Amino acid sequence: MLFNRTITNWDDWARVYQSIPAFENVVQEILVREQLPICKIEHLTPGTNAVFKVGDIVVKIYAPAESGMDQTVDRRTEIFVTRFVSTLGVPAPTILAEGVIYDKYAFAYIVMPYIAGDELDVVLQKADAPTQYKLGRQLRNVTGKLHVPCEPFNDIDVIHTPNRSDRWQSYPHLFNVQRREYIDRHNYGDYVLVHGDLCGGNVLVTDALIPIDYADAVLAPTCYEHSLVFFEYQAYPHFLKGYFAEAEPPELAQDVFNGILIHDFGGDIVRHAFGSIHNFKNLDVLQNQTNSLVATIIEGKK
Repeated sequence: MLFNRTITNWDDWARVYQSIPAFENVVQEILVREQLPICKIEHLTPGTNAVFKVGDIVVKIYAPAESGMDQTVDRRTEIFVTRFVSTLGVPAPTILAEGVIYDKYAFAYIVMPYIAGDELDVVLQKADAPTQYKLGRQLRNVTGKLHVPCEPFNDIDVIHTPNRSDRWQSYPHLFNVQRREYIDRHNYGDYVLVHGDLCGGNVLVTDALIPIDYADAVLAPTCYEHSLVFFEYQAYPHFLKGYFAEAEPPELAQDVFNGILIHDFGGDIVRHAFGSIHNFKNLDVLQNQTNSLVATIIEGKK
């Protein structure tokens, strides 16, 4: 047996997924199977899955079904989209290998080259205003290439799939009723490929900006992507001014508002940005707070 820990729920997975001793034998078995050199195993930035640097490659091991989270769709999405975006001229890691190790648990995995670069949020913390603006323009150029029509690659419908509202369920009842009514009557336009989670840890800065981890990619209107970008980088106004250079503040505020209502992480993002969910007695409160935040960041208004 390669893996001797016990995983019966998400807490079990959370305790072991960053453990090199727990996964050392599994990683080595993957390397042997894929005829790759066995090197020292090192940690990388933690996420949802077990990700390790081994020499000049990265081994990503997905949480097994016993963790309580079925990663089958995420894995298939990541593999398909990572390969697809490379045809669009978007810098992306290469999938060197994929498979499943059947041991105590079924550990699906992918292997990619290690990309030496700093995470975008780390770079922004040290960047001056012109550099932030330039990075914002660069990321918008990347998403401009990314946001194209694409064949369906999973069964997710960002507007109609019921469980994508889970993060909103603890909000006041009237807010949720109005949110659903707004989504149902609003014309969201065409669906394109979006990354879905362009947080600072998912964009590497080399001589280019390289989005990684496409597991949350979906077909969606562009506002889906833009809303997360706005809230994720609100501490860096010059970056956002670069990313949203073509948008007037009222137009941007509406775009962000429309997108956050349908984003899979929307309920959590709003809670983090604005505080207590109980303040959102109705949908107008979120609209007004979004308008105010956009004006503060983009126009410098208080």
